[in-house]
Amino acid sequence: MALLTLTSDIGQQDYLVGAVKGQLLQINPAFTIVDISHTISPFNYPQAAYICRNAIRNFPPFSFHLLLVNLFEKKPEQLLMAYHHDQYILCADNGLLTMVLEDKPEMVIGLPLDKTAIKNTLYCTRIMGEAVQALQTGASLQQIGILDTSFTEKNHLRPTLGVDWIEGQIIFIDNFENIVVNITREQFEEQRRGRHFSIVFKRNEVIHTISETYADVPEGEKLALFNSAGYLEIAINKGNAAGLFGLQGFLEQSQSMQNRLFYQTVRIFFV
Repeated sequence: MALLTLTSDIGQQDYLVGAVKGQLLQINPAFTIVDISHTISPFNYPQAAYICRNAIRNFPPFSFHLLLVNLFEKKPEQLLMAYHHDQYILCADNGLLTMVLEDKPEMVIGLPLDKTAIKNTLYCTRIMGEAVQALQTGASLQQIGILDTSFTEKNHLRPTLGVDWIEGQIIFIDNFENIVVNITREQFEEQRRGRHFSIVFKRNEVIHTISETYADVPEGEKLALFNSAGYLEIAINKGNAAGLFGLQGFLEQSQSMQNRLFYQTVRIFFV
């Protein structure tokens, strides 16, 4: 039976996560439901894309991933079901899909919404769950939704490149206040080309080496490493890097606020 994952910005404070699962189990009690996260920061597309992308790639082929994130950024007329690299993704038509995939999906259909329905989170969940169930029971894509529908696209957050530098944005701060930057190991090595480097943040904080584990430095010392998802992470061994250095996650709304960008970027210089 179908394996469904849930990612949302709902939080855990009220009934809604439980109600979402209840809606899905009403459609099919045999659904296997796995939580990825319900604490995505509202309206934070880079963070949502990072979490979803790196969780989804670890699931068995033909899993279904329901992304209940920023469902109502605009009045919804359709939801999306996409198929890409043997995974199904269901989400709002808000641009998050292409940010998660860092690409256009191999296949996408539109899931029309009843114009007379009250469009809340539980209604959207039911539409997604019914689409999964229909596909599992042999319905054709044409019966489920609108083939080759047009949909909103947003570019994923890329680092900025120069001849001798690369600048990334802080896209996630984890429970230990380690900071994750949108620079992958592959991008770092491609730009580095064997050169020495300095990782610079907060003007006067510099790291010259890449560690393999937190224990590579003494307790209380800062370090940089590439995490299990392959992204640059800045941390303090048994400390809280974000709080100590006053670093913040990147927000699209703050791009023009130069006084905030100072606390959201990390630059690497190559010599």
